[in-house]
Amino acid sequence: MSASTSEFPPVAILYQAVPPPEIDGIRKPMKPGGYSDSGADIGHALRAAGVPLITPRPDPDPAQAMDWVFPDTAEGIAEALRRGARVLWANTVLFSGHPLEAVVGQGVRVVGQHPARVDRYDDKWITQGELREAGCPVPASVLIGMTEESGVLAVGSLSEARLEERGLRFPLVIKPVRGRGSEGVGVVRSLAELERSAAGLFAARDPVLDIPRYGQRLILERFLPGTEVTLTVMPPGSYLIEGSERTFASHWALPAVRRFNHHDGIAPYSGVVAVVANSALLSAREQGEPAMQRLSAWCALAASRVQALAPIRIDCRSAEDGEFLLFDLNMKPNMTGPGRPGREAQDSLCSLAARGVGWSYQELLLNMLRQAWPR
Repeated sequence: MSASTSEFPPVAILYQAVPPPEIDGIRKPMKPGGYSDSGADIGHALRAAGVPLITPRPDPDPAQAMDWVFPDTAEGIAEALRRGARVLWANTVLFSGHPLEAVVGQGVRVVGQHPARVDRYDDKWITQGELREAGCPVPASVLIGMTEESGVLAVGSLSEARLEERGLRFPLVIKPVRGRGSEGVGVVRSLAELERSAAGLFAARDPVLDIPRYGQRLILERFLPGTEVTLTVMPPGSYLIEGSERTFASHWALPAVRRFNHHDGIAPYSGVVAVVANSALLSAREQGEPAMQRLSAWCALAASRVQALAPIRIDCRSAEDGEFLLFDLNMKPNMTGPGRPGREAQDSLCSLAARGVGWSYQELLLNMLRQAWPR
């Protein structure tokens, strides 16, 4: 699939060079390389499709990620625009006050989320509460900390009876309020194990910034024992699907991807285990099952609730009765893909899902580009 040079204005891709701010004592962990690897994957695929791409080097080396991406600093953004970019692909972690905000609407379009919404919905506790309010099925959970305060239970005060009052029985999932992938997420099977795990997460420090890595609050959540799937949800807009243009008036979900080969009940981070080694697109028969159809509708509702302007990924698991619950919403899903040398196995969960509507990785990216905002 190729794009005419007149169809798209020049695009520049941003990677994460600006550390996210500390919010309520929590700073979202940065990925080594700042997503420059997936940024280069995106750039390589777009250029191959005929999209005019602005890069730091005029002839970027496919093997050198930094040849393809600009830092998301004010200076990096200004340089991309000076070189002629009119669309900024925000392959980075955004937040309120991010330098991108200063140029949005000034003849510049964005592929990515609104910074203020990422700021809000990167907080998994807030997001779960909003999804529950919207009527989406989410697991029971509580906030825990070292000390008791309003809305937060002290780890040392927990008992099985106190947890059961809140719909929680071991095993349980413990996870950071603001995290990246499955980093810091674990399953605990007793009070003693919960105390040890919480103490380790509270004590962890960022090796570069020397601040608490996960803050002083954690989420304790019902463990769901059934099948895990992840759904990529696209924003409203016009899309090319198998050669025909289709317009979606509301958010819509790509076919689900099943996750398997978990480590101690948790799907490993894709940087440790390649997605293609533990994930597969559901069959057409599985996609058509009533429980999956209901889940797809719930995920579309969730994306609408957070006002997603670009793809988001929602992780779900089935309970004992076979019904699925939404346990994690990712405002910035990984967007790696094959194409560059040595990257053949770098499919992301989103690119796997895209195959369910007949899209290659390149076609997924082009359809994302068509939804650049403001429109």
